[in-house]
Amino acid sequence: MNIYVGNLHYNVTEDELKEVFKGYGEVISAKIITDKYSGRSKGFGFIEMPNDSEAKKAIDGINGTEIGGREVKVNQARERRENY
Repeated sequence: MNIYVGNLHYNVTEDELKEVFKGYGEVISAKIITDKYSGRSKGFGFIEMPNDSEAKKAIDGINGTEIGGREVKVNQARERRENY
């Protein structure tokens, strides 16, 4: 399952994000989205977990908690839509 993590502090690293989610199960990847020009974090990212039940527990357990001093929003990622 692909999980959206929003309202991240700009200094949070992909490794730190992965560590938080590893407490709930296997994490395949952690990706923080960055600005393509400045390289600075945009304040959100994605986690990929192979086990849906572990992913749901992570969403429930982490949503609304603090990571890097900011209360994060966590939910199942929606498929990216192409702009027409």
